[in-house]
Amino acid sequence: MRMRTVEIGVGAFMLAGILALVVLALNVSGLKLSEQAGSYKVYARFDNIGGLRPRAKVAMSGVQIGQVKSIRIDKNLLMAEVEMEIFNDVDYLTVDSSASILTSGLLGEQYIGVVPGAEDDVLEEGAFIQDTQSALVLEELIGKFLFNKVSE
Repeated sequence: MRMRTVEIGVGAFMLAGILALVVLALNVSGLKLSEQAGSYKVYARFDNIGGLRPRAKVAMSGVQIGQVKSIRIDKNLLMAEVEMEIFNDVDYLTVDSSASILTSGLLGEQYIGVVPGAEDDVLEEGAFIQDTQSALVLEELIGKFLFNKVSE
């Protein structure tokens, strides 16, 4: 009887450990079991998105206000078109807002930083952010630096 109690205790402990690992993996990967209650879609076009990925955060002043839903190529303009899902409670982004692809840390993950403008009109569902700044690609900067040194 005592051996059976020990086996049940070990099994419960293992089950709790596996459950804790699943919760940790979900938190680290950014996946959520429940979707955001309400959101609206906003789009932006960039010349170069660098290492931006779907599910990357969209932030304003360091606070997450949404996430990147999808990334595709605009076949007419040959630019990357980013679809962002902005939380419904962020209803104050104006039509002259700007979006930049930023990096957290020196070699960290990339995300979209939004700076609100001064207009009175706000972004609606399906609107485009016109003022964008592409990602800084470290390899391009190093290449330009080396090319300038060689040409001197």
